[in-house]
Amino acid sequence: MHPTYPLQYLHRPCYNKQQNPKKEDTTILDYNAGQFDIAVIGAGHAGIEAALASARLGMRTICFTINLDAVGNMPCNPSIGGTGKGHLVRELDALGGEMGKAADFCAIQFRMLNRGKGPAVHSPRAQIDRREYQKLMKHTLERESRLSLRQAEIIDIGVENGAVSYVKTRTGAIFHTKTVIICAGTYLNARTIVGEAVQDGGPDGMFAAEILTERLRDLGLNLRRFKTGTPPRINARTVDLTKLEIQHGDKPPKTFSFEPLQKPSLGDAVCWLTYSNEQTHDVVRANLHRSPMYSGVIEGTGTRYCPSFEDKVVRFAGKDRHQLFLEPTGLDTEELYLQGFSSSLPEEIQVQMLRTIRGMEQAEIMRPAYAIEYDCVDPLELTATLECKKIQGLYGAGQFCGSSGYEEAAVQGFVAGVNAALKLRGEEPLIIRRSDGYIGALIDDLVTKGTNEPYRIMTSRSEYRLLHRQDNADIRMSAFGRRIGLISEERYQRVLEKYAAVDREIARLKSTYVPPSEELNALLESAGEPGLKSGASLASLLRRPKLGYDMLAPYDKSRPALDPEITEQVEISIRYEGYIDRQERHLRDFEKMENHPLPQDLDYSTLNGLRLEAREKLNAVRPANLGQASRVSGVSPADIGVLMVWLGS
Repeated sequence: MHPTYPLQYLHRPCYNKQQNPKKEDTTILDYNAGQFDIAVIGAGHAGIEAALASARLGMRTICFTINLDAVGNMPCNPSIGGTGKGHLVRELDALGGEMGKAADFCAIQFRMLNRGKGPAVHSPRAQIDRREYQKLMKHTLERESRLSLRQAEIIDIGVENGAVSYVKTRTGAIFHTKTVIICAGTYLNARTIVGEAVQDGGPDGMFAAEILTERLRDLGLNLRRFKTGTPPRINARTVDLTKLEIQHGDKPPKTFSFEPLQKPSLGDAVCWLTYSNEQTHDVVRANLHRSPMYSGVIEGTGTRYCPSFEDKVVRFAGKDRHQLFLEPTGLDTEELYLQGFSSSLPEEIQVQMLRTIRGMEQAEIMRPAYAIEYDCVDPLELTATLECKKIQGLYGAGQFCGSSGYEEAAVQGFVAGVNAALKLRGEEPLIIRRSDGYIGALIDDLVTKGTNEPYRIMTSRSEYRLLHRQDNADIRMSAFGRRIGLISEERYQRVLEKYAAVDREIARLKSTYVPPSEELNALLESAGEPGLKSGASLASLLRRPKLGYDMLAPYDKSRPALDPEITEQVEISIRYEGYIDRQERHLRDFEKMENHPLPQDLDYSTLNGLRLEAREKLNAVRPANLGQASRVSGVSPADIGVLMVWLGS
């Protein structure tokens, strides 16, 4: 039960005057609506994780959303995971987050991407029934005991003595709070664009958050304008699927959560693959003058790694076709998502483009593609805990911090929610470094380097990707989850026991030798490997590229019965042992730099020997340690040498 407070009505002007020319002095009666520890603005993927984490850590939390029907919405692709993104979801699950479990429950197809490459870039991805996911996440929030879910637009954040004090809704409700986490997604001052049709509004026809942007500017935050987009949705009944390449999911599926799935996934859906062609591209070229991207209508910066289709045609002019994937958005709908066909061209042009594509000559658009522009903060305004440097108790997460993607948003929401709770409890913050995993690389990139476009995680962003694989996220992250209290001791002990079994099996394989035999040599030769002339350890055989752990079973008489997750770790550890050792040495060097803290009140302009650019950048970012300073754009190795000398003085 939350404490009750007397209603104290105040006659105050609304922060934004009502758009009523006849009554410009319109006032709203404010009232005291209650007291909370943490207020979360937004209930998308960032807001969900922030609210659940803070509530589960004992904080009285309230989560606001412009529309309750948009909780956990997937306004873009109906999937979770993918290259790099799947790593984030598995790390989040190992920390105690919710997305992985919900995705497993609502998945209609699982696939492991990049199987033809090394394990460092294997990435799980799942097609999701988006409405089931929304329903599950909304119910999860509703059932959390210390969490209140509220439909309201926040128009004001109160700040007293440099710290957050309250939030205010458009209807005049004042909620006093010690901490605010902004998870506004693409709603801040949002407008959607379909050719010449431009209107204020958020994803899927929801209202935009128009007023909060100005309040954030008044608070001194440096905001910027970003842009993203989404493809059209197609009615499957009007598509000739027989002309398309079918794509099945993996069996057995590789789920996101390290915990056992409590029920079967929703189904075994399929996706389809088709391609654009020169005729499609000709339609685009003939109508570039009507493209908001090229006519100047769109002002925001889009992501280079997920360009619109018209941008692909211009940038890759020599390419005669582009892949397009038709993905189901659920099991009880005919709505298909056309992956790879994002556009802001006029609707009539979208129809013309669509009709040129094999299998979609008669296709009907259910929802046209659109671009959306929105405001976000410069992430250099934030610390590694995702707290604002200028205002105590104000945190950000997700697209508000300049990133793109559900998965990037979810992990930031979790980190912000945990750190807000830990701060109120007076405990050590949760700082995940880039040496710990992809979450650390994501946050470090944002708060250290900043971003001039929507940031997207990729495996190439992690310099330790062979160590930070999706399959070992449990051992890398569970200690953090246990420390903060979101992973149970029982679950943590299961992780330790699993990797103790891995170590035992590696030691056994290294010490177990097999003699040469006709059968073994025949196996080796069939795999393109030379036969044995003398005995060899099972570990040395496993290092041969074409041999797998299961293939050696007939020659391994003392082999114990082990779970496939254990044998997977064994095989990777032995096969890539030399590369892993090399990355671990680099990681130790990295951690030495991270262990040299820098004073947060240091005035870098007073340090002789630093270049002018370095002084300005270091004063702006205020790095926490020497390692972070070395990654600040504009800081050279010579500047780091100056800092090392200063630290040693």
